[in-house]
Amino acid sequence: MNPRRCLHLPLIALLFLSLALAGCSKDAPASSPSPASETYYIFDTVITVKVYDTGATQQHFDEIKTILQTIDKEMNRQLKDSEIDRVNRQAGKGGVQVSEETFEVVRTALEYAALTNGKFDPTVGPLVDLWGIGHEGAAVPGQAQLEQTLKLIGYQDAQLDDHSLSITLKRPGMSLDLGAIAKGYAADAIAGYLRDQGFHHAIVDLGGNILAMGARPDGSGWRIGIQDPGEQRGNPLGMLEATDKTIVTSGIYERYFAQDGIVYHHILDTRTGYPVDNNLLSITIVTDVSMQADALSTSVFALGLADGMKFIESRSDADAIFITKDKKVYLTKGLQGKFQLTHEDYRLAEDL
Repeated sequence: MNPRRCLHLPLIALLFLSLALAGCSKDAPASSPSPASETYYIFDTVITVKVYDTGATQQHFDEIKTILQTIDKEMNRQLKDSEIDRVNRQAGKGGVQVSEETFEVVRTALEYAALTNGKFDPTVGPLVDLWGIGHEGAAVPGQAQLEQTLKLIGYQDAQLDDHSLSITLKRPGMSLDLGAIAKGYAADAIAGYLRDQGFHHAIVDLGGNILAMGARPDGSGWRIGIQDPGEQRGNPLGMLEATDKTIVTSGIYERYFAQDGIVYHHILDTRTGYPVDNNLLSITIVTDVSMQADALSTSVFALGLADGMKFIESRSDADAIFITKDKKVYLTKGLQGKFQLTHEDYRLAEDL
């Protein structure tokens, strides 16, 4: 069972940053600096970086662009002759040597695949291509096509060679897709660069994957709005204060199409080949590492409410917000008392 987002996806409506986060709140201290910011369009996604420290220059933003372009050239399977594209074209033929960065992202993806028994699986590329959700002509595939495509998916048949940094897909037709983890890696890479340059206060937003670096310049936490899954981007259902955290959401409202009156979303179940069918509208992960949050958000959505809650509560490094189709909001223990529900149509649930 494997839900995935493609790295080349259109803009994902995950999170809404409050005006306070943007430095525009009426109650923000007068001394708070206006952020230096830059917007990029990479991975078919709008990316915004805001630095609230003084000293950020155009050269810094140009170097961030180079970081993003490098990751795109390494990990975007839709980009011809990227490292992952070369790995995929060599499926069933032999291994391909890749950069340390690509190797580590694939290693992490495979670790999460094993941890979740394949609910997160980076070899889902053939299934993503078959459905084509988010692209013109998306349609429900035939059962025979689904059955043939499912045979190409299996993280156990992706092999890594630590010595040569090579990746091998054992069977022809297999295809790696790092869409559910590479944007998180990119956010971490940008934050690492900013810290190396001596910056302490920044917001990195990769199409809704939010990394809140440090605190606001006045020492308070960033106020992050959690998107209402039933509304357009910019309509939060609640607020969360965060310092040095990353917040990533997966939901059925991000990309979908309708056929014969049925809505099909992009989070795919590799047991059936169809979109994951459970009672969840969205799942938000709050943790320290964006690559981890990216992988967890997809994995936990696929697990569903009960198993997903159990999975997150078993960890000491992450918390989660679950939103169900009946408009209930479930919080893991670490977020209780920290999340403020602001939408009257939703209610906090005490028990599963």
